[in-house]
Amino acid sequence: MGKRLIITEKPSVAREFAGALQQNMRSLNGYMESEEYIITWCVGHLVTMSYPEAYDQSMKRWSLETLPFLPKEYKYEIIENVKKQFHVVKSLLNRQDVDVIYNAGDAGREGEYIQRLVLQMAGYNGHAALKRIWIDSQTREEILRGIREAKDSSHYDNLSRAAYLRAREDYLMGINFSRVLTLKYGYGMKEYLKRDRMVISVGRVMTCVLGMVVKREREIREFVKTPFYKVFSEMKLGETVWKGEWRCFEGSNYFQSPLLYKDSGFVKEETAKELIGSLSEGKDFPISAVVERIEKKKETKSPPLLYNLAELQNDCSRLFKLSPDETLKIAQELYEKKLITYPRTDARVLSSAVAKEIVRHLTGMKSYGKLAGYAEEILGDNRFRNLGKTRYVNDKQITDHYAIIPTGQGQGALSGVGAMAERVYELIGRRFLSIFYPPAVYRKITMITSVSHGKEETYGNNLSNSNRSDSLDGLENLKKEYFSTIGRVLTEEGYLCVARPQGEVADREEGSEEGEEGETGSAEAILSVFEKLKKGREIPVTGFQVKTGETKPPKRYNSGTMILAMENAGQLIEDEELRAQIKGSGIGTSATRAEILKKLVANQYLLLNKKTQILTPAQMGEMIYEVVEHSIRPLLNPELTASWEKGLTMVANGEITQEEYMKKLNDFVGRRTNAVKEQRGKENMVARYDYVSQFYVKNEKRK
Repeated sequence: MGKRLIITEKPSVAREFAGALQQNMRSLNGYMESEEYIITWCVGHLVTMSYPEAYDQSMKRWSLETLPFLPKEYKYEIIENVKKQFHVVKSLLNRQDVDVIYNAGDAGREGEYIQRLVLQMAGYNGHAALKRIWIDSQTREEILRGIREAKDSSHYDNLSRAAYLRAREDYLMGINFSRVLTLKYGYGMKEYLKRDRMVISVGRVMTCVLGMVVKREREIREFVKTPFYKVFSEMKLGETVWKGEWRCFEGSNYFQSPLLYKDSGFVKEETAKELIGSLSEGKDFPISAVVERIEKKKETKSPPLLYNLAELQNDCSRLFKLSPDETLKIAQELYEKKLITYPRTDARVLSSAVAKEIVRHLTGMKSYGKLAGYAEEILGDNRFRNLGKTRYVNDKQITDHYAIIPTGQGQGALSGVGAMAERVYELIGRRFLSIFYPPAVYRKITMITSVSHGKEETYGNNLSNSNRSDSLDGLENLKKEYFSTIGRVLTEEGYLCVARPQGEVADREEGSEEGEEGETGSAEAILSVFEKLKKGREIPVTGFQVKTGETKPPKRYNSGTMILAMENAGQLIEDEELRAQIKGSGIGTSATRAEILKKLVANQYLLLNKKTQILTPAQMGEMIYEVVEHSIRPLLNPELTASWEKGLTMVANGEITQEEYMKKLNDFVGRRTNAVKEQRGKENMVARYDYVSQFYVKNEKRK
C-alpha cells in the first residue's frame, strides 16, 4: 500500500494533523512521515504571478506605450524566500510511493489557489489520486472527518477557476490602472505632496473603499447644521412626572404646515413658543390634558444570528477598539488552538449537520467557567433539541463554512492566550449560547394626550398683529394639540442574560421616547401609572418647554462599520434581516477586507485613529480619489465593484464560465486604460489638486 501525502497551509496546521492521526511521525527536513502518511506544508504562498518584465523586459520601465498589458497566457514563479520549502513539497508530490495527495489548505478560495499553484508549478507523480480536505475546525474529530470524507479535487475546480480569476483581476487592474494613472497624473500630484516620487496605487476593492471614506468625509465637511425646536409638556400624577413630545398628527392646526420640522418640531423657535402660548393662553397651571389613546403591547427581541467574520470585526471594533486586522489575527489564533470554528466565513447560521452534533459543542462549554452555568442550563433543559427547526440553521445560506462558534474543545488552551483573545472568545461564546435562550420581552405603552388651545378669540386676534411672526399664518380652527409619551421596560431578560459581555451596559429602560429629557421616577413607576389610565382621563400639565436641537452630519466610518459596509456593497445596514437579503453582494471577501483596510492605512491613503478606530482620508488619499473620479470613475462605485465579486461567485457556482468572465475583464481594463491614455493629464487636475491641498493647509494651520 502506498503513502498518503497531506499538504497543509502552514507548519502549525501540519502538527495538528499529525496529532490527530496519532501515528509514529518522524520529523524530517520540511515534512513529517509515518508508515502510512507524509505530512508537509506551505508557508502561505509559495508561488506568485510574475511581474510584467518576465513577459517582456521593456515592461520593467513604466511607459504608456506598453499599456494596456493584457497577456493571453499568465506566467508564475516561485517566491524567492520560500524556494527551499517549495522544493521539499515538489519532491514529495513526485515520489512514486505516494498514492493519494490531499490538499489540506485553508478551506476557502484563497487556500485553494495557494495549493493549486504549487501543484501547477511542481507537478506530481501522475498516478496519485488528488483529494481535497475541507474542515471547519482543527479538532481531532473534524480533522479525521475531513480526511475520511475528502472529495475528489475536481469537485472544487470551479472554486479554483474563481480563485485564478480573482488573482488575474487584481493583477490586471493593479498593473494597468496604477501605471497609467501614475504616468498621467503622478508627476503633478507629487508637487503638492512634496514627494520625490509618486506612485498612484489602484485596486478593484481598495480604491472603492477609499472612495467611500472620502465621500463620507466630504458629506460631513459640507454639512450645514439646521436648528429645530420641539415642544414638550410636563405631566404629573402623584409623585410621578413624565414628559410628552408634541406630535403633529392629522387634524392638528399645524398639519402639513411648511413651518414644521418633520412631524414633531418647528423650523423657527417663535413658532414653538407661539404653540405654547396658544395652549396656555388664559389658563393657570396646572392645566388639563386629556388621554386620547392608550396602546399597550408586548414586544419581543430574539437573539441575533451568530457571528460571521464581518459581524465579529464590527463588534470587536465597537466594544474593544480592535482593528479588523487585529480581530482576524485573534480569531485565527483561537481557531488554531481549536477553540473556535473557521473564522473566515460570511455565514451567520449553522449547517443542519453541525446542528445534530451541537451537544458536543455545548458540553465542552461547561468547562469554561464564565459561561459554564449557561451551558449546563441549556443541556439540563434540553433546549438544543429543536435547534434544526430555528432560523439559526439553514444550509441554503452557507457557501463554504457555517458561522463562528466555540468548538467546545481546547479550553485549557485559553490559559495560553492573551486577555484580549479571551474577551473575543467570550464574545463568541455568549453569542452562541444566546440562541438557546428565549427572546427578551418588553412591556411598551404608548399614550397620546391632547391639550386644548386657550382663548381662541384672544389668540385669533393676534393673527392679524403685524408685529407677530408669520408662524401661524393661514391656520384656522384652533382646537387642540397632541403629545406622545412612550414607556418601555424590560420584563423578561431572556437571552440578554447571557448575550451581554462583561462591562457592556444593559438595555436602558425608557420612560419616554426622549429618554434623556429628564423624566422623574423610574420607567417602571411611569408604566405603572400608565397601566391605570383610561381614555378620557384628565392629567395635570404643570408646564411646557421648548428644547432646541440641530440636525447632525452623517457619522464617519470606523473600522468595524466599514467592514459591514463592505459586506453590504457600500451600504451601512445595521438591520440583520436586511443584511441577509443582499448577502453575496459585498465588496471583497471576509478573508480580504481587513487586509484591504490595513493596506490603505499603510499606504497613507487613510488615517486610522487607534483609540476610536475612526477612519478619515489623508491628503494623498483624497487627491488619488480626485484622479480616479476624473479618469476611471467606475472604480469608486460600490455596486459595480460588488458585481465583480458576484461574478467570481457565479464562476465558483458554475453559473458562468471563466472565459466569459475573462472576456469582460479584458474589455473593461483595456477600454478604461486606453481612455486614460487619451486624457490631457495634469492640466485637468490643477483645480482639483488645489481644492484638496487648500483644505489640508487650512486644517494644518488650525492645529
